[in-house]
Amino acid sequence: MSNDSTESTRPRVPARWLRIVVPTVLVLIWLVLAGIGGPTFGKLSGVSSNDQAAFLPASAESTEVQDWQKRFTDSGAIPAIVVVQSDQPIPKSELGTVYADLGAKLGDVDGVQAPPEGQSTSVAGPIPSEDGMAVEYIVPVADSNEVKTVVADLRAVAKDNVPEGATAWVTGPAGLTADLVAAFGGIDGILLLVAVAAVFVILLLVYRALLLPFLVLLTSIFALCAAILIVYLFALWGWIKLSGQSQGILSILVIGAATDYSLLLVARYREALERDESRWVAILRAWKAAFEPIVASGATVILALLCLLFSDLNSNKSLGPIAAIGIVFSLLAALTLLPALLAIFGRASFWPFRPVVGGRKHSRAQGPTLVGLEGVTGLWRRVGGLIARRPRVTWIVSFVLLAACALGLTQLKANGVQQTDVVLSQSDAVDGQKIVARHFDAGSGSPVLVVAPEAKGDAVLAAVSRADGVASAAFFTGGGRPQPGVQAAPVVKDGHVLIQATLASEPDSAKAESVVKDLRSSLSGDGSVLVGGVTAIALDTNETAQSDLAKIIPIVLGVILLILMLLLRSILAPVLLIGSVVLSYAAALGVSALVFNHVFGFPGADAAVPLFGFVFLVALGVDYNIFLMTRVREESLHLGTRPGILRGLGLTGSVITSAGVVLAATFAALAVIPILFLVQIAFIVAFGVLLDTVVVRSLLVPAASYDIGRAIWWPSKLWHDRTNEKRAQPSS
Repeated sequence: MSNDSTESTRPRVPARWLRIVVPTVLVLIWLVLAGIGGPTFGKLSGVSSNDQAAFLPASAESTEVQDWQKRFTDSGAIPAIVVVQSDQPIPKSELGTVYADLGAKLGDVDGVQAPPEGQSTSVAGPIPSEDGMAVEYIVPVADSNEVKTVVADLRAVAKDNVPEGATAWVTGPAGLTADLVAAFGGIDGILLLVAVAAVFVILLLVYRALLLPFLVLLTSIFALCAAILIVYLFALWGWIKLSGQSQGILSILVIGAATDYSLLLVARYREALERDESRWVAILRAWKAAFEPIVASGATVILALLCLLFSDLNSNKSLGPIAAIGIVFSLLAALTLLPALLAIFGRASFWPFRPVVGGRKHSRAQGPTLVGLEGVTGLWRRVGGLIARRPRVTWIVSFVLLAACALGLTQLKANGVQQTDVVLSQSDAVDGQKIVARHFDAGSGSPVLVVAPEAKGDAVLAAVSRADGVASAAFFTGGGRPQPGVQAAPVVKDGHVLIQATLASEPDSAKAESVVKDLRSSLSGDGSVLVGGVTAIALDTNETAQSDLAKIIPIVLGVILLILMLLLRSILAPVLLIGSVVLSYAAALGVSALVFNHVFGFPGADAAVPLFGFVFLVALGVDYNIFLMTRVREESLHLGTRPGILRGLGLTGSVITSAGVVLAATFAALAVIPILFLVQIAFIVAFGVLLDTVVVRSLLVPAASYDIGRAIWWPSKLWHDRTNEKRAQPSS
């Protein structure tokens, strides 16, 4: 937009008292929010849950079984399996002495369930293996909120009391949960530190200014503190369910989004400082120009995230409002705190390269300049020239490249992974699970639970016992570990009995899930028999996540398409933009599948990975679409569509690229947490954002829009404007 066209709307310098009061009040408000919200970082783990069952819908069969289980046991205990392997065959005489003594000491650990009336301990064992080389104990951990501490104590007791030549491991659901919680331990500190450090370095390189990176990061961190405060309160009041993965994603999302919005405002502020002597006039001009695209992009991301409320999986459903809260405060901080800081520090924010009035006029491109690229130099002048000369070739080549990358989707294995593969760092529980599988039925300690009417109990027990993959099965009799072959009256609750079936394969394996499917198929009948347990929970979680993908993707696309149509007053342009981000998402997922399988050697991916990748890549990718196309539309109103495309690309190219690199770096920081799901999301989003920034936003979208011409604005007034028919030609 030319200087002449905007002089009439040039903001006035605010009154002196406004220049003092408004920035001071805004900064003080954010200081208070940060002061209250900051300390809640360390409290989030107290309102967070990583229990997979807690996130299943109430309608899931495994959820119904879990409700029945509580009626039978009146306990929410999580079983830990303590397995001891000896270098030599274990003498039977030691089972009643040394190993019995170890079982008693395990039962005395704080947090272990108290023994039933008439029994000395709640620990089942020692249970010897058939080969005589190992024993196992099943320890019910009653304090589910302190699983990590209880398991650590169990490991210490086992280590200190095993005989010489023997080694102990603590595994099972409790052991795996403890190691998962420990892996999430770096979310409050290491993750944030790595993300902030990466953003700081990038901002230093981009702006070559010493103060500005601090102002932008301060904006992001204050936004995160405020968001954390609200999320903590909502989780404390039971309005949302917070997990370790949503906690980590919240931190990364707020830092990345707030920085992106800040970069757009900073770019506009620098432009204004090169036209206005007054920093107050410059910040008002910049705020007015950046307000619409920032609010539009933030609203788009918020609505896209809230579409997760349609999910049947509560972990997905809860992430929607959690992440949306983060984006709300990112928006507020970028539009209130940062403008106040920039107004206070003025040109000093960019020291030592302070912008001066008319600064860009001294930088002239050599040779003839295309209309719309006046004053644009370097890379973006060359990219604009390429698009003007070969628009169709440029977008076709970009399209083919992305389509080729998308072919890797056929190799994506997103149907869930074993729980033993979730933690990527060394895990005592994972090692112990291998020892259990070597010496015992691999499913011991994590039985399949079958609830049946009392009248059908014997028939159902017989059918379960005969099923392929079931090592043993018995009625729940009210205490200790079920002993096959021992006649005892089953516990009956509300006319139903509970059957516990031990599987021959590991409870989180594909074989175990196949057994659960077969049991449900053969026992379903009139629907009175329910099959649940740890394996069923994993199965139901994966199936629900896959159904969510098919349901939520169309909803998200429809919401974003509607917003883009309202923002750009067009139909064709939003359809093009939506198509570009979907293609970019498919390409990112295709390349990620190849990297996961053939570079990192991952066993697969969580079923929720494609959905989370879609929501973040599409919602955040649209951010850059909005940044680009709102500026293109603004310039097209004065220059015509094709020159406006070149002008918009030239003026936003560097800021969009910087924003993309920052967002990719922040999401890449998730990889420091050794959780398979977070590492995969980190790669998918980081690579996808870079692909979107470099190929889609720099080449595909502007080249396709340039090739289409003014029809891109159909059916708005810009489409009817015949002055937009001209192609950009070199000007003297």
